[in-house]
Amino acid sequence: MARSIGRLVFDWDAAAAGAERAPGALAFDDETLRDGLQSASAQRPALSERVRFLELAASLGIEAADVGMPGAGAAAAAEAGALCRAIADRRLPIVPNCAARATEADIRPVLEIGQKLGAPVEIMLFLASSPVRGMVEGWTPAEVVARADRWVRFAVRRGAPVTFVAEDATRTSPQALRAIVAAAVGAGASRLCIADTVGQATPAGAFRVVAFARQALDEIGASGVGLDWHGHDDRGLAVASALAAAAAGADRLHGTALGVGERAGNAPMEQLLVNARLLGWARPDLSRVMEYAAQASRMAGAAIPPGAPVVGRDAFRTATGVHAAALVKAERAGGRELADLIYSAVPAAWLGRRQEIEVGPMSGAANVRAWLASRGLDADDAVVARVLAAAKAADRTLAEEELRAAAGSPPAEPS
Repeated sequence: MARSIGRLVFDWDAAAAGAERAPGALAFDDETLRDGLQSASAQRPALSERVRFLELAASLGIEAADVGMPGAGAAAAAEAGALCRAIADRRLPIVPNCAARATEADIRPVLEIGQKLGAPVEIMLFLASSPVRGMVEGWTPAEVVARADRWVRFAVRRGAPVTFVAEDATRTSPQALRAIVAAAVGAGASRLCIADTVGQATPAGAFRVVAFARQALDEIGASGVGLDWHGHDDRGLAVASALAAAAAGADRLHGTALGVGERAGNAPMEQLLVNARLLGWARPDLSRVMEYAAQASRMAGAAIPPGAPVVGRDAFRTATGVHAAALVKAERAGGRELADLIYSAVPAAWLGRRQEIEVGPMSGAANVRAWLASRGLDADDAVVARVLAAAKAADRTLAEEELRAAAGSPPAEPS
């Protein structure tokens, strides 16, 4: 049955895959505890909340996580060190990294964490590459290249793996980007991160800049250097641009839970994971993604919008008559698997969820019958007519207790 149901959907993305470079093993770096908590609206979570978040991130199959920026001060360094220690002590299958500016003052605290831990900690060493940032900082292009060489070399010589983050790379010329890439890799960076720092890129632009970076690495004999994409959502394109970057050759995508982060935020990690699985680029375990999102919401003080893709309350919920009728028919014909396809691109079952039918002013008898049946309540014609009349008179979707009252049923037992 599963194979025959799958044949009912023609996938234009798969049909077009030959026109793009499909990534191999796509990995993910969770930036929630660093870039996410830099949101102007984020609250400061307790260390225990962050550790719990890392446990949930690891359970999804997220391979790496940025645990902070130790160069921001003694408290930040202590917290990042404690998180690295917690990962090691709990043997979590997630690799910690720390952000650092291209200065000794930022790099040394990360090196010290690695020394205390007894294992080097990856440094996300970032340096602005664009002309607009260079003008503000007073750096010439030559000085930017020299800084990249100097500080990557400084960290690598002291035993730290380095991902060089070309900050604002999506507003940098090909010539300047090529020079910075060559300097960072020549100095020993094991990974390169193309950062869309202000959410400038469209998906087409993201594809082009990542393809260019991959070609530049190949041309200098550095085809083994990993390639990251880090994108912001200022134009509402973060997820689409990240997927385009992966199609162009990025093998690790950065994101944050719920997309929390600077200004309009980052690419929502839960959406990246679902899309990567749908595209066949990765096989994350999504069964605990709702817990992951809820923990991030509590931790950062970020509400989950009802209509948020994947994790929103309404993501798999309908109160529309025509949709409900189709869902009921689909479940009768092919069970939950077919019901997950009829009005959804994301299988709710992957997330431990299911399609939900509610009752409101746009509902029909199919909604009412399905709602009553799901609760084991009487669904004769008189009851259905009574509930539907109440729904048509309302100005919103009715709550559980309102529907039970209209049906003449006792209130639900508290869970």
